[in-house]
Amino acid sequence: MNVFSEIQTWVHQSFDTIRSLGTPEFPEATQSFPIITDANSKRLFTGLVLTKNMEFVDDLLTFEELGKHLKYQGCHIANLSSPDFTAKNGVGGCLRSLLRQFLMSSLDPADISILASWYREENCNNPVVVIIDDIERCCGSVLSDFILMLSEWVIKIPVILIMGVATTLDAPRNILPSNALRCLCPFEFTLGTPAERMDAVVEAVLVKPCSGFIIGHKVAVFMRNYFVSQDGTLTSFIRALKIACTQHFYTEPLSVILLEFASEEDNLVLEIERYGLSPEVIWKHVFELPSCQRVRLNKPTSESLAHAFSELKRLQNQWRAVVLCLYVTGKGEKVRLLDLFCEAIDPESYNQGEFDTNMKAEKDPVLSSSRIKGHFICKAVRLVRDLSTAQLGNLLKIWENLTVGIPEINGKVKELLPLLNAEDGKSSKKDLTVTPRRHTSRIQLNIEKDSKSLSDKATNLIECMVRDYMHPTECIPFHEIFCFKDADKLRLALIGDPRRRIQVDLLEFQKLLCCRCCTSSSNALLPSMHDTSIMYKLAQEHGDLINLHDWYQSFKSIVLCPNSKRKPRQSPLPKKRKGIKEAESQSEASIQARFCRAVTELQITGLLRMPSKRRPDFAQRVAFGL
Repeated sequence: MNVFSEIQTWVHQSFDTIRSLGTPEFPEATQSFPIITDANSKRLFTGLVLTKNMEFVDDLLTFEELGKHLKYQGCHIANLSSPDFTAKNGVGGCLRSLLRQFLMSSLDPADISILASWYREENCNNPVVVIIDDIERCCGSVLSDFILMLSEWVIKIPVILIMGVATTLDAPRNILPSNALRCLCPFEFTLGTPAERMDAVVEAVLVKPCSGFIIGHKVAVFMRNYFVSQDGTLTSFIRALKIACTQHFYTEPLSVILLEFASEEDNLVLEIERYGLSPEVIWKHVFELPSCQRVRLNKPTSESLAHAFSELKRLQNQWRAVVLCLYVTGKGEKVRLLDLFCEAIDPESYNQGEFDTNMKAEKDPVLSSSRIKGHFICKAVRLVRDLSTAQLGNLLKIWENLTVGIPEINGKVKELLPLLNAEDGKSSKKDLTVTPRRHTSRIQLNIEKDSKSLSDKATNLIECMVRDYMHPTECIPFHEIFCFKDADKLRLALIGDPRRRIQVDLLEFQKLLCCRCCTSSSNALLPSMHDTSIMYKLAQEHGDLINLHDWYQSFKSIVLCPNSKRKPRQSPLPKKRKGIKEAESQSEASIQARFCRAVTELQITGLLRMPSKRRPDFAQRVAFGL
């Protein structure tokens, strides 16, 4: 984020200013009394970050990510929150939290001189940044004492404060007394709105080629609806992206080449053996993909597959450029990138909304733009026609920068720039020329006509870009390797249906365990199966009440080996008969223990209710069906 970079620059500038006041020696730096009595030397550089009442979960995540960003840049970071600033714990609680995060140990009693000693021993070349996520939730008196304490040690420990403010930047005046406010040297930073941060995440992760991973249309629509209607936090959206990416890597074996696919190199050379994959297995897997059924490769080799991936990469780069051009066009009119992204990856809209081959010959521009499917895409296209010459010039320059490396689009954008410069030259020349009044209206009409002609050409260009170069990922062969499309699996992971998931795992356990003895007979119950799975499958034969005795006898008949059912030979020796009886009693006890453990597990998972005093011989089923 741009705000993170601004904060990073400010932190290092503040650190240099503190160091310019002087660096005390080790004995002097660890003494408990102040070195300098100048008021300016006691001021704390404080960054006030306005969060604009963002959700609490997003608030925590934002400052956590800010801490990681600054730590990566060499700063020493401590994250404090409102529970550290309570009247019960006082300033000592804040100090213990600082020592625990910096020294990786808890010390009691807490003393700030210990922190000064630690800093002077090893870490005196980097700034110390203390981040407080929301000062309006903190106890004002404790926060004031904490600021006054740090101001006395700021020369010895170059501490820089970053404090989150939820409402307005005047909040510190309402919380802190005047003596604490005089110790602060504030700088203001403002985070973007939730919609702007969402657009930044979508652009960085899904639109730009950061990893090669992308989501399908159904998954994108589900994530957008989940963000808007259910949770509404950026944290949940990022968590959904992580889960989708993890599930895709888990289910798609060829996803290991995503990093190589997302590299900047144009010539993609695949070495399948390097990933531990057999070429024969890979060819079979690749050509069984649904999107590859209509594609015929003459010879399935690594080179031919690499060529197909390079073509997919080329089409993806064109798609990204068009989406970003549409986004910057409609950004001023509140066109959100997530909505635009959902329309741009819709394969049905693309197949149904293709332009006719003779569309360029149509004279009605409104009819032309109406052939584009998608509300937000159509809105962005129509906005081009309403721009002034100056706005259109700025937009074309942005398009030129966004399409660098894509000659098919970049060349068409450059063709319009000379026309724009020529029109600017004409308008400036006509402004300098003194003309009679009767010709003024005619000149104005000519200028408006030329401007309209240029806007029409720009509109035709963006329509051509949408028509020819915005190929959704799901319309490109081999996209299954890079695109996650299972919205139901993601919905189950996010929203969850644990009882149904447990039932499926118990009934179809062989798919998870993959043991030979269980997969050979799909319906038969075998003693090698898991006890809880056997018990739950047997429970399917009963109604809402299960007789425990009948249930146990059925379980016992399955877990006992067939050979154990035969009567043992009568031994003439009484000692041997006694040993056989002990073994049978031990086997009976172990089966009962296994039975009780399986029943308890079913109770813990919420599928079974244990017997009551009223009906001690029956257990009650809680879940039925899937």
